[in-house]
Amino acid sequence: MSISAWIAIAVVAVVLVYAIKIYNQLVRNRNMTKEGWSGIDVQLRRRYDLIPNLLETVKGYASHEKGVFEEVTKLRAAGMNAGSITDQVQAEKALTGALGRLFAVAEAYPDLKADANFRSLQEELSEIEDHLQMARRYYNGTARELNILVESFPSVLVAKSFGFKTEPYYEIGDPAAAAVPKVAF
Repeated sequence: MSISAWIAIAVVAVVLVYAIKIYNQLVRNRNMTKEGWSGIDVQLRRRYDLIPNLLETVKGYASHEKGVFEEVTKLRAAGMNAGSITDQVQAEKALTGALGRLFAVAEAYPDLKADANFRSLQEELSEIEDHLQMARRYYNGTARELNILVESFPSVLVAKSFGFKTEPYYEIGDPAAAAVPKVAF
């Protein structure tokens, strides 16, 4: 074989090894993004499981606030059934606002604010919100890394060849909706 044939084989081998390296990075980042979304999902499930207990505690003190209870229940179900990240973000915006209104109702009842069960549920919700914020940041970081690989050259060539796509960021948008409901005693 001639020297030019060996050079051509070496170039093809280097390109192939580099393409495999890029492909493996894409797979790794895609899996990390899925793991990040899973972390958000776990925290949302914890939050959804806590909401019925919170509602029942508040209902005992403020039974005439039926509209707020129904809204929180409806939005909890919408969040649990959200199919895409975009749908989940919209459902979470609405649910966070409704929880804020629920806590506003609770403010009007001093006996409720003093109830140990209610305080415990509020603390647990606050802890879940902290974990949820960390999970969102982790997910957005992994989505950013994947998106950089999918959109930058030369990895875009491998990404397109194997059908890798960018992932949306988990963005609340409205800063008021992103705020954890204020809990005051």
